[in-house]
Amino acid sequence: MSCTLQLRNLIWATSKHDVYLMQNYSVMHWSSLLRRGKEVLNVATPIVPTMKRPGLLSQSLSRVQISTMAVKENLLVAGGFQGELICRYLNQPGVAFCTKVTTDENAITNAVNIYHNHNGSLRIMTANNDAAVRVYDAESFACVNCFSFDWSVNNTSVSPDGKLFAVLGDSTECLIIDASSGKITGNLKGHLDYSFASVWHPDGRILATGNQDTTCRLWDIRNLSKSLAMLKGNMGAIRALRFTSDGRFLAMAEPADFVHVFDAESGYVKCQEIDIFGEIAGISFSPDAEALFVGVADRTYGSLLEFNRTHYNCYLDSVF
Repeated sequence: MSCTLQLRNLIWATSKHDVYLMQNYSVMHWSSLLRRGKEVLNVATPIVPTMKRPGLLSQSLSRVQISTMAVKENLLVAGGFQGELICRYLNQPGVAFCTKVTTDENAITNAVNIYHNHNGSLRIMTANNDAAVRVYDAESFACVNCFSFDWSVNNTSVSPDGKLFAVLGDSTECLIIDASSGKITGNLKGHLDYSFASVWHPDGRILATGNQDTTCRLWDIRNLSKSLAMLKGNMGAIRALRFTSDGRFLAMAEPADFVHVFDAESGYVKCQEIDIFGEIAGISFSPDAEALFVGVADRTYGSLLEFNRTHYNCYLDSVF
């Protein structure tokens, strides 16, 4: 496994036994049951989209360096360092849609989201260094919205009901946006540096944000005047955040060496620290909340680690 720069969304678990991860110029599907991997997307060679529709701004791409990815409901979405967006249905051959979302020189796609909007339609959201957030329909791949901001957008996350989304980037402030209108409904102040990660609690009331100041802050969406709590990392920026589907645990990853797992039921006081070696390429809980996968992006020690949840105490336990 290899990745570059400080982007940490390259691992996605769709079940306890199925994980998607980036490896060089490929996205691989790893089966922990079969103990083997299978390539599902190769971006080293030219990519020609299979979906052809009038007005659809699809284009062929070649040798894409993947910067971020997401997998949900049979849809794989990957972003690239030159503003690329690649969409593939996992049950269909070929890439359905791909394009460059922007021609801006500093165009890196920092984050992609797959989510249901408040009407239930499946959507794709991209966050780019050109200070824009774009929303695509996951069926037609038409761009249905584009929101512009005053700074490069490093991360977005959508609330469980699809009505709000958080926008974080090269600013000390984090914004809460109405997903329909694009209007700012909240401004989160407290972080000291740029932000890189966010995640919503499954109940939609709590938002967690990760920052270069080595902290994660928790916000109550009903009262945004100040953060509920501040969770501290050891050394580096908080680059990835994930809640379990039951809301019990919050995983927090630094750029290298440390993943912290907080127990939400204890008020985020109890924590297990996972000390590994190497840059962290991403973290993902399985949908059943029984497993945590950690990607290690190191030329020598690159690997995918699996940790299983134990039920005789409140922590996760390594199977290795």
